[in-house]
Amino acid sequence: MPLSKYTDAAFQKCINPDCGAEFDCGSAIGGIFKCPSCGELLDAQYNWDKIEVPDKLNDFAKRWANRSNPLDFSGVWRFRELLNFCDDKYKVTIGEGQTILQQNDYVAEYVDMKPGCLYLQYEGLNPSGSFKDNGMAAAFSHAKMVKATSCACASTGNTSASVALYAHTCGLKCTVFIGSGRIAFGKLSQGIDYGAQTIQIHGDFDDCMRQVQDVCSRLGLYLLNSLNPFRLEGQKTIMYRIIEQMGWQVPDWIVVPGGNLGNSSAFGKAFYELKQLGLIERIPRMAIINATGADTLTELVNNKKLLWNDGRVNQAIIDDYYAGLTNRNFSPHTCASAIEIARPVNLKKCLRAIDICNAVCRAVTDEEIADAKAIIGRHGLGCEPASAATIAGLRDLRAEGVIGADERVACVLTGHPLKDPNVTVNYHKGKQGKFSNPPIEAPNDLDEIIKLIN
Repeated sequence: MPLSKYTDAAFQKCINPDCGAEFDCGSAIGGIFKCPSCGELLDAQYNWDKIEVPDKLNDFAKRWANRSNPLDFSGVWRFRELLNFCDDKYKVTIGEGQTILQQNDYVAEYVDMKPGCLYLQYEGLNPSGSFKDNGMAAAFSHAKMVKATSCACASTGNTSASVALYAHTCGLKCTVFIGSGRIAFGKLSQGIDYGAQTIQIHGDFDDCMRQVQDVCSRLGLYLLNSLNPFRLEGQKTIMYRIIEQMGWQVPDWIVVPGGNLGNSSAFGKAFYELKQLGLIERIPRMAIINATGADTLTELVNNKKLLWNDGRVNQAIIDDYYAGLTNRNFSPHTCASAIEIARPVNLKKCLRAIDICNAVCRAVTDEEIADAKAIIGRHGLGCEPASAATIAGLRDLRAEGVIGADERVACVLTGHPLKDPNVTVNYHKGKQGKFSNPPIEAPNDLDEIIKLIN
């Protein structure tokens, strides 16, 4: 198939090296972005010699002087040469990416790091309250380019909120699939409020993911899950902003929640491309943190020794593991609902990122997540439970000596604390952890109230 009629700088390519089929960017392959030749995932790839990429990363800073231009204001599109798959006229933005990197010595003390070394990348400031908006800005731009009119996604919460918001902005019909009782109310309320048709399936996220692919394929809907390679292109920009906020320097480590593995996959691709372009001298290491109640990546990588192997992944290991999940009727359970996923769709791309970034994988308990969330809330910006997995994981990696106390570490906090307020309230009101801060009941009497104030 020829390269895109919109730009000859970009194309889609199958990640299977024994296939390597290429397609233009002017279509949504099969409705669900899988290679029609072999069924594998697709990448967005670029002919860099046809793109005017700046000589230095800090050249992107010049766009701050033109912030009245919506594309220059966007924390995604001001880096547009690094995800140049469509013409500017198709690019969608609602002001995503106005995020901050907070250097935090209080949380650093909790994880036993030296002052000045720990940074929290807070994605809760995005329009829908999570990192997903970075990906949706890019994916909906592609949807506009291919003239999509209806879209769908499966979601544990943040995806549905972001898809519903961007679909409303773009005038697309939107359907979201959620698992029965498997979504935080804060996230569910957003999708409903933004006008999405919400279908609650009797099952978990993996069931929803299977159904939404079949529905999109059957009805020709545009899929917005991270199978969509253009969504991952938008998520690359989280790393660009971290580098930007660190004075255009690369940290030593990136720590990110696992889940469906879209972020880790996107981050690995971002660093590989930056190194390939000569825009960075070294690639940071990455730590991918899951919950013990949904620890597929940890089991496959650490215990089953699953490797990227230059794209020739041992599928039998994956198939055997998933068959085991099916045989024991396993369904993931964790307080971190955003990463409550047993069959991550971006597993193979994540294996590639592990290879690129010399990454490590860990799983942390719900108790560790809840304690870390309380520490972040007390001393930082607050976050959803999945975000706190990064701090819990970093604390364990420090105890193991994997990460040095004086290394510069950026932890990605993926979502706003009000995404899942029930976890917060239950932790504190129910005195579920050592950092609980429960409300104090008092009689309606001034003197008695004063006695309680310390």
